[in-house]
Amino acid sequence: MLDTGVADRLTSAGEEFRELEARLADPATHADPSVLRSVSQRYRELEPLVAAWSAYRSRTDDLQAALELLDGATSADDRDLAGVEVAEAQTDLEQLEAQLRELLLPRDPHAGRAVIMEIRGAEGGEEANLFARDLYDMYVAYAAVRKWKVETLSHDPSDLGGVNQVAFVVRGDDAWQHLKFEGGPHRVQRVPVTESQGRVHTSSATVAVLPEVDEVEVTIDDRDLEIDVYRSSGAGGQHVNTTDSAVRITHVPSGIVVTMQDERSQLQNRARAMQVLRARLFEQAQRDRDAEMSEERRSQLGGGGRSEKIRTYNYKESRVTDHRIGFTIYRLDDVLAGQLDLVVEPLLREERARQLADTVS
Repeated sequence: MLDTGVADRLTSAGEEFRELEARLADPATHADPSVLRSVSQRYRELEPLVAAWSAYRSRTDDLQAALELLDGATSADDRDLAGVEVAEAQTDLEQLEAQLRELLLPRDPHAGRAVIMEIRGAEGGEEANLFARDLYDMYVAYAAVRKWKVETLSHDPSDLGGVNQVAFVVRGDDAWQHLKFEGGPHRVQRVPVTESQGRVHTSSATVAVLPEVDEVEVTIDDRDLEIDVYRSSGAGGQHVNTTDSAVRITHVPSGIVVTMQDERSQLQNRARAMQVLRARLFEQAQRDRDAEMSEERRSQLGGGGRSEKIRTYNYKESRVTDHRIGFTIYRLDDVLAGQLDLVVEPLLREERARQLADTVS
């Protein structure tokens, strides 16, 4: 049975849910899109918890009624019938209790946010850049499977069709939940297209995962910025090298540099650069406030070296291994085609199991 502290938290959640319900019926809430978005999001978060709590209380009443019937039964048939009802109610309550404890787990502070991802080739020369492109294609396919929207912010192609660097935004209610594990060095083992003797090489690419933040969440003083404009290079037709549309923004206090050149307009490139800069500054501020998060971030990105990796993609064996939880699956083609949940779901289960263990201890 649930202890008093848990029951009190569930009762409070029910009260908050009813307050949110009233606010959603208030025209004033709908008049402000940002308020409507935050109220609606919190309402959706509490909805399954409140529904499970209601079901739990209902089955608790059913169990009490069945126990009273069992206590007052005068015949064997009545006792058997009441016994079955007691057993069924107890089973349901055990399942509902487990569900409620999971729903009460700490909410990820970035849940519901859009995700900014940056992928760069690391060790392995042009093969690393080709692998970076493969990772980008994998995430775009994954977004399509989960019906998320992808917006490419910047794309710097390499000589053989890979990418030196690519940055993009993924938008979806559960995008952060499923992509937050992707930050860090990814390693590939395969025969590169540049290899003439068929030897397997090991290369790597780094993936950075950042929550998108609003302007009001990160204050940037214009006096702290150095903004350079120059002529774009790369794809873009006649526009390329004809106007100073590319933008490089340096945030002097932090040393963070963001470059954008994909858009035809200098203003558009500046807006996208500021979007990435805000995300990086937000993430940096979190690292500074939380030493543990800082250590986790350093271990995430590392130096992109072959020995530092969160995941390995082995083409010869069609194997994908996530080294953080020791998970291996032999379905490389499916993963690269967008079935990344094959790897992400075990990570989610591991995270939930750890959180549940922490709540019990």
